[in-house]
Amino acid sequence: MLVSVINDLSTDQRVDKTCTTLHGLSFRVILVGRKKRDSITLDTRDYKTHRMKLVFEKGPFFYAEYNFRLFLFLLFRRADLLVSNDLDTLLPNYLVHKIRHIPLVYDSHELFTEVPEVHHRKFVKKTWERIERWIVPKLKTMITISDPIAEIFRKKYGIDVKVIRNVPRMRTFEKIRTRKELGLPEDKKIIVLQGSGINIQRGAEELIEAMKYIPDVLLLIIGGGDVVHDLKRQASDFQNVIFIPRQKIEDLYQFTMNCDLGVTLDKDSNLNYRYSLPNKLFDYIHAGIPVLASPLVEVKKLIDTYRIGDTITSHEPVHIAAKIREMLSDEKRVQTWKNNLKIAALENCWEKEEKILIGVYQQYA
Repeated sequence: MLVSVINDLSTDQRVDKTCTTLHGLSFRVILVGRKKRDSITLDTRDYKTHRMKLVFEKGPFFYAEYNFRLFLFLLFRRADLLVSNDLDTLLPNYLVHKIRHIPLVYDSHELFTEVPEVHHRKFVKKTWERIERWIVPKLKTMITISDPIAEIFRKKYGIDVKVIRNVPRMRTFEKIRTRKELGLPEDKKIIVLQGSGINIQRGAEELIEAMKYIPDVLLLIIGGGDVVHDLKRQASDFQNVIFIPRQKIEDLYQFTMNCDLGVTLDKDSNLNYRYSLPNKLFDYIHAGIPVLASPLVEVKKLIDTYRIGDTITSHEPVHIAAKIREMLSDEKRVQTWKNNLKIAALENCWEKEEKILIGVYQQYA
């Protein structure tokens, strides 16, 4: 089985969980991605990985180079099943699927043509839409991450789409490191914004601006993304904003578990964000910290169902700051949220979600 994704594999929890589950079903998995100049070393995994070094790391030449290299890799490797993750790996997978008559599974982690980086660029959007319209209606097996996104694909292309959410495995830690061990202050409330895709329209700019109204609260921004460089420049005069680079998942949890509040402020600026279920939301749940979020459809539903936090009513920095202050100061509500988080983690875990995945892939076993 050849599983392909366009990232560097190091922080893609969904693909790692999927490959681990499939390995457990006796599939011989090779996960293919790329290696960037700043990529971190991969942990030892149960399945094989292959990361390609490219000349280009972004822009149209990067996508062209990666798709061409991926096509050649898939074409000349032995495989009984192809798995394409997201639209930016679908074309080479589909071509090899047709040439070699190998079954293909498509796992779409988002509405790719609606993300801000694509949606506002007419030529780029049309290019990806053409690829999607050509291939997706012909697919036998497709997976995505939320019910509303699945329904969009069903209505648009008349195909069956399975929903498998990107929720974490249940974790136990031999040792939870202290704030002192992590180099964090012990006398401050700490909030965290984490993610491997901290990009435009995710509310990070407004969150940093909000920090000037709550100088006694510390903000950790953990991860990477297209706007991180600009965010660092914006926060250069702030003493209460700290940036931490991408972490291995076990190390990331050590930081998150030492925070008082997890923040996810994606804007309702496109269909992809509107119906998304951000990975960090579930990471906060499993780390046991209350959540402050923008009221996106699926996000608000989860927060309201389990009563694990609150939502903002606008992205005005003054409002965000006031909401953070309000949440952190209400100790009774914080304890209620923390109790409810334990239930939410048990009911939203990979051990339950992977049963759907196993059902999808058993036909190829």
